[in-house]
Amino acid sequence: MKYFGKTVLLAAAAVLLSCPHIFARQENPEPPAAPADSTAAAAAAPEFNQNAPMFSQDGAPRRYYIRHINVHGVQYLNEEMLKSSAGLIAGDSVYLPSNFISNAISRLWSQRFFSDVKIGATIEGDSLDLEVFLKERPRVYNWGFEGITKGKKRDLLDKLKLRRGSELSDYVLDKNKKLIKAYWAEKGFRNAEVDVRIENDTVRPQGVNVTFIIDRKDKVKIGRINFMGNQQFTDKRLRRTFKKTHQRSINIFRNSKLNEEDYAADKELLIDFYNSRGYRNATVVRDSIYFINNKRLGIDIEVSEGNKYYIRNVTWVGNSVYETDFLQNMFGVSKGDTYDKKSMHKRLGIGKETDPDAMSVSSLYQNNGYLMSQIEPAEIIIAPDSIDLEIKVFEGKQFTINEVGITGNQRVDDEVIRRELYVRPGELYNRSLLMQTMRTLSSMGHFNPEAIMPDVKPVSNELVNINWPLEEQASDQFNIAGGWGSGTFVGSVGITLNNLSMKNFFKKGAWRPYPMGQNQRLSISAQTNGTYYKAFAFSFTDPWLGGHKPNSFTLSAHYSDQNDAYYVWQTSTQYFRTYGVAAGLGKRLTWPDPYFTFYAEAAYERYSLKNWSSFIMTNGSANMLSLKLVLSRNSVDQPIYPRRGSEFTASVQFTPPYSLWDGLNYRQLAETAENTSLSSSVRDQANQTRYRWVEFHKWQLKAQWFQALSSNSNLVLMAKAEMGYLGNYNKYKVSPFERFEVGGDGMSGYNMYGIDIISMRGYEDGALDPVGSYSCAYNKYTVELRYPVILKPSSQIYVLGFLEGGNGFSSWKTFSPFKIKRSAGFGVRLYLPVVGMLGIDWGYGFDAPAGSTTKSGSQFHFVLGQQF
Repeated sequence: MKYFGKTVLLAAAAVLLSCPHIFARQENPEPPAAPADSTAAAAAAPEFNQNAPMFSQDGAPRRYYIRHINVHGVQYLNEEMLKSSAGLIAGDSVYLPSNFISNAISRLWSQRFFSDVKIGATIEGDSLDLEVFLKERPRVYNWGFEGITKGKKRDLLDKLKLRRGSELSDYVLDKNKKLIKAYWAEKGFRNAEVDVRIENDTVRPQGVNVTFIIDRKDKVKIGRINFMGNQQFTDKRLRRTFKKTHQRSINIFRNSKLNEEDYAADKELLIDFYNSRGYRNATVVRDSIYFINNKRLGIDIEVSEGNKYYIRNVTWVGNSVYETDFLQNMFGVSKGDTYDKKSMHKRLGIGKETDPDAMSVSSLYQNNGYLMSQIEPAEIIIAPDSIDLEIKVFEGKQFTINEVGITGNQRVDDEVIRRELYVRPGELYNRSLLMQTMRTLSSMGHFNPEAIMPDVKPVSNELVNINWPLEEQASDQFNIAGGWGSGTFVGSVGITLNNLSMKNFFKKGAWRPYPMGQNQRLSISAQTNGTYYKAFAFSFTDPWLGGHKPNSFTLSAHYSDQNDAYYVWQTSTQYFRTYGVAAGLGKRLTWPDPYFTFYAEAAYERYSLKNWSSFIMTNGSANMLSLKLVLSRNSVDQPIYPRRGSEFTASVQFTPPYSLWDGLNYRQLAETAENTSLSSSVRDQANQTRYRWVEFHKWQLKAQWFQALSSNSNLVLMAKAEMGYLGNYNKYKVSPFERFEVGGDGMSGYNMYGIDIISMRGYEDGALDPVGSYSCAYNKYTVELRYPVILKPSSQIYVLGFLEGGNGFSSWKTFSPFKIKRSAGFGVRLYLPVVGMLGIDWGYGFDAPAGSTTKSGSQFHFVLGQQF
């Protein structure tokens, strides 16, 4: 039908010129009228014969005026839009014969809405009435799938972008069948078959329902990978170079399905391996993929290894800024070394081995203003096993930053962003400062870290503009949680505003919904189970106190109360209350590098007890005045899903050593408190005197590293180690506060004695503490393998598998970094900007908790607003 329609197209112009009388409707035509509505014209005009005969064109072109355009056969499309898209406009003049009508028909065909297109005409003098005959394709009002699950149906609908009301054609069916087969091939079902069933819609006469019938068949995995031509390395060693393409083995966690993109990348890794071993000319001669049977694939790869090469001479050309000896020492390749392309490119900082954070020859120039600098190594083969390297350096001119722009920020003030930038107008271009700025902007939490990428544009031979296009994301959080602790359910609610502006607090119109823009942080939280337990906490942080230097100020306060009034109508006769306030100052350091920070905090705590028999004291008060010092270094690239970098923290918290000067005999007080022959009031009075002013020194070390393992940096390895110790100045005055609770997930929300919760998956809360008390020392080691599912501003999801070990100890004498309780498991994390981090982990404890002889076994843990 298409061929016939296009034939009519080519003949129509000839008919218009050679036989105008064939289409004439009136013998005495009236003068041409003004363009009128085509629908009305079509209703008034006699019926046009779309099968009228057509003749070959001849004669000179003649000018005609389009009077009417009548469209026939259209039911669902807008006629005026069709005329416009075809270039048919009433009142226009055209010359016929010409390609005018053929072009109009081609435009209509290109829309793929029609199964047939014809254009005819009626001529009256120099007036032209066009008759457009169209046959619409059927409309699909329902796309369906058979043979797969509901979840896969949703995935395919999203992937294929199938819309109700779209046209149906052979092209649409063939394209989607191929996409469906490709979708299942990626999942290992390479023999999947797809058929189509088309049914007329019972309600809509022009509508049809299309169903794709899918038979996945058996999953096909790689049965074997064979290498040919390899003499220097075994097949097993070469198979190990593949990261994602593996043959089936006893390792059930290793994926053995074939993905063409991964396979192509793995072949490049194979060549990289040969190049790193000196085989510069190694190539893949050919490879073939074939079916062994319906469930197994075979891959044969023939390689040509070539000769092994060694470096003879290394020369540098074009360098004037840095001496040749300096560059050669940084390059580190000398005469007689085995040719290693990967290592050489990494040290030069070129190609796919470029790492902006690593020290290389390229970074040396890029960090000193030489934006256009290039390093090009030329390899000259001297002998069958020798290569001379000539490294050409194109230094160019130093670039100065001209302008620094910011776009995309609506909620964060420009001045707040600019003060975090390490690249400023008038300074030399420095790539390392550019990367540091990216990390700083990511750590603010207000912008999508996946989208932070500077736009660097040279505007002359010596000036460059840098623009930061930012994509804002929600950063405020509202948390509602519940947990079981101390034999009761504890509910908590909290709100955290991460972009507060105190200077606009009383400004009219700034409350939308609160004054924002200055990156100040306000957090308020409350916990309760009704009348038995309640706690409140408040904190405020200004990261730039005064707005001129990156010196932070933090003010916090908290209060908690636990009593014996289990019901509303009861009056408490005993309680344990905690009051606390703290103030701290932080400073960013420039030495040893800009990643270091220092923080100092002064705090006062007061613990009040009345008839509290479950603690070392029953009545009275204990006071604690302490100073905390924290030195930390953080080079993590982003806070939610880090891919590279490290974080190190060393902290010490200490009180004045009151026992050195207060003149009390703490040995006698301790012996009195532990003498069970004395009355409880006497023993309690001894403890009140002993702990009127609490003293201790508390040390903690924490370190974690992030390393991307895949080429796209999605697969990430996280390694973490930490330890803590609570010491004393006097062995007869060991603090009962500020200890550690080791084990569990800390989700109970119950904390009375100032303890630090050390999570340990695979074990219950506090299961690794010494029997009957909290820990005075602990250690913990964690290794996690993470992979993202979704990384978007609205939500980020990743899965993880972990190995973990740790333990709690009663004193430094019993502490050992090798006495650990082990666990393993897996979990998932969901980050929502409104509520923060959520997650669930399943862990299996391989060892027995403290005071038990049975291993911990299977445990589930929940995460809310915290990370292990």
